[in-house]
Amino acid sequence: MDKIEIRQASINHVDQLQKIGRQTFYETFSGSNTEENMKGYLDESFSKEKLKVELKTEDSAFYLAVIEETVIGYLKVNFGASQTELQDKNALEIERIYVLKEFQGKKVGQLLYDKAIEIAKQKAVKYVWLGVWEENARAISFYKKNKFIEFDKHVFKLGEDEQTDIMMKLQMKS
Repeated sequence: MDKIEIRQASINHVDQLQKIGRQTFYETFSGSNTEENMKGYLDESFSKEKLKVELKTEDSAFYLAVIEETVIGYLKVNFGASQTELQDKNALEIERIYVLKEFQGKKVGQLLYDKAIEIAKQKAVKYVWLGVWEENARAISFYKKNKFIEFDKHVFKLGEDEQTDIMMKLQMKS
């Protein structure tokens, strides 16, 4: 496989980010959700307007996994007040790591994860946290392999469906 580059996304990448975000979310969750709930979530969460706001948010960052100018996955991290829940200034949230199905199992997710940990170390946070759908066994296994532990649960609404996310965290070495 060709070399995978991890690049920080800017406002100029909104079209690529929208495409990869919609495609990877659909590939990951469409089999377990109604078409109506999926469409509503994709239209709301991956609109160009919403992505532009997120890209301009100071305490958030997107990174693209790229092979020969083709985006194959992405990462979104949040810190400070941009975190979706905890908003602890001593923490970093991994809000999203998604990889196209055809590239899963090829270390792309690990490279994106490693980028998140690099950022956490640069910011000298005490821990990294995330939420993962309780039925996403592949993702849960990935995070456990990377030494995350479960510490709570929360509800994630996908359209009309209330789903449970497992909240996991990784203590950083001080």
